[in-house]
Amino acid sequence: MPSHVHLVFRSVNGQKPELLIGNLKRFTSKAIVQAIKENPTEGRKEFLLDFFLKECSKSSNIKQYQCWRHDNKPIELWSNKVINQKINYVHQNPVEAGLVFRAEDYRYSSAIDYSDEKGLLDDVVVFRMFDF
Repeated sequence: MPSHVHLVFRSVNGQKPELLIGNLKRFTSKAIVQAIKENPTEGRKEFLLDFFLKECSKSSNIKQYQCWRHDNKPIELWSNKVINQKINYVHQNPVEAGLVFRAEDYRYSSAIDYSDEKGLLDDVVVFRMFDF
């Protein structure tokens, strides 16, 4: 989505989910700022970097640019049914927002991987529920 991100993930090897989210935010913040700085065709470069600097000044623990908000809305997914429900919600989000007609057509979604085609990312783990 243009204004927010949905992420369904699983923590393995005893890793704390909140630390994984923090690492993701740190890594992607640096990558986003670098991409903005290095893109010669980015017409909003000054606006975006200035906005991220202003957001940074509102926080005591961020040193340079703040891309992500501090609040998260984590939901523990406790059953296969709930996992499937949330994945479907995430995939339908761009459709409901009117950005695409089919979930698989949204470029930044894993919905295409769930339709047995290849999306943008490698190694996407597709969750499948099986009836036994």
